[in-house]
Amino acid sequence: MSAPQAFRRGDAGPAVLEVRGKLARLGLLETPDGAPGDPSRFDEAMDRAVRAFQQQRGITVDGVVGAETYRVLEEARWRLGERILTHAVSHPMTGDDVAALQRRLLDMGFDAGRVDGVLGRRTEAALRDFQRNVGLQPDGTCGPSTFKALARLTRTVVGGRPDMLREETALARSGPALSGKVVVVDPGHGGADRGVVAHGLDEASLVEDLAARIEGRLTATGVLAFLTRGTESGLDDVDRAGFANTAEADLLISLHVDAAPSPRAAGVATYYYGNDRHGHSSAVGERFAELVQREIVARTDLVDGRTHGKTWDLLRRTRMPAVRIELGYLTNAGDAARLADPGFRDVVAEAVVVAVGRLYLPPDDDAPTGTLRLPELARR
Repeated sequence: MSAPQAFRRGDAGPAVLEVRGKLARLGLLETPDGAPGDPSRFDEAMDRAVRAFQQQRGITVDGVVGAETYRVLEEARWRLGERILTHAVSHPMTGDDVAALQRRLLDMGFDAGRVDGVLGRRTEAALRDFQRNVGLQPDGTCGPSTFKALARLTRTVVGGRPDMLREETALARSGPALSGKVVVVDPGHGGADRGVVAHGLDEASLVEDLAARIEGRLTATGVLAFLTRGTESGLDDVDRAGFANTAEADLLISLHVDAAPSPRAAGVATYYYGNDRHGHSSAVGERFAELVQREIVARTDLVDGRTHGKTWDLLRRTRMPAVRIELGYLTNAGDAARLADPGFRDVVAEAVVVAVGRLYLPPDDDAPTGTLRLPELARR
């Protein structure tokens, strides 16, 4: 059964009963049979359980069971060995069992890439390598014989993060020069989807303008920059990630502004791929997010909302380090006034491009936060 629509506290029906069962199997809520009152009603206890699950899984914490939360609940129900795992190009298998397989392969020294719960080409290649090493048919399918081999072998790598080491090594090998690097800049929303609309401004137009400013500055430093969309178009996050993967980008920068029920909510926050449940994150993505956040905060008077790990599709499905910048709250009068100022958007664009440059500079050639300017960056 699939969730027919987003639902929340106060709603009732079979879909609520189904989600209660999923949460109960994860140990976050009482079973439907043992729940007090009407188990088909979305009550306060279920609201707390949904929020706890969302927090645990690195998705938006709002207590609403929409498409994203329902999808992640579906993925959470699988344990390694409960189904046959195989690579499908058009619709890759996803789930906690895939994440467990990736983690197991990495622990044994096979390069399965990022622990993201998506069975892509890199995970399939690592699985084939493992099968060859244990004398199984290297068919890239994790079936009964492969499950037995995985269960039989003990962990061969103790401590450390092999995926982090590979990511850091790839960054070092790419060199400090920006010339020749490929960066995809993703203005959020677009087309009929205008995003947040408040104070006479709309999110899609603002981030489109900011993306153009960042693209121009990146190009001036020798970077090959691409935009995910034009002025009249929009894509979902999976397609945006696919665009960046096809471009074989070194980095992806996604641009958004935020909104909140309270007009007092304000500030900038930057997000990278990270998952507390799986215990893995993009090490370079996290460092890049910190650089972006610090540069913007140092050059503007926006409140520091810090950096956070999330598993949103755009961050999860990109094969390169990716960040999503939430540049202020359009529902806050002060943030909206700043965003409406082209001069402010110029300052932010320079901050983002400087952060790109600082990511690649060796520590002994770096500059203090907020001091590096584009002409200096281009000479390094």
